[in-house]
Amino acid sequence: MASATLLYIDDSPLVLQLRKATFEGYGYRVEIASSGEAAIKMLKTVPVAAVLLEYKQEGMDTEAVAYHIKQRFPGLPIILVSAYFEIPERTLWLVDDYLMKSELPDGLPSVIQRTLHAANPRNIYRPAA
Repeated sequence: MASATLLYIDDSPLVLQLRKATFEGYGYRVEIASSGEAAIKMLKTVPVAAVLLEYKQEGMDTEAVAYHIKQRFPGLPIILVSAYFEIPERTLWLVDDYLMKSELPDGLPSVIQRTLHAANPRNIYRPAA
């Protein structure tokens, strides 16, 4: 079983709980954040292996969230999760991988493992002290 901790960001409480239960079923530990701002704050103290970022959400847009994470936490992989087929190229440049909602939950383990291995073979990100 996997043991990496993931951070899932979505503005829907129902989706957050559903994804948390699904990913925990695959053996991951899951932290959740209901906004980009909350996620960035959480990342300062909570070590995670990867961030899963919902494409469309209220508040800070996806591109801004990904940009801030990459600036403040270099090396932390971001997986974009979306139901949309067309994602702006500038957004795709900010993320490490992309997962269609239609691929959930079956495609999740392979995308996460591929992303974690490519970004950090030790599978952990630790915030700077």
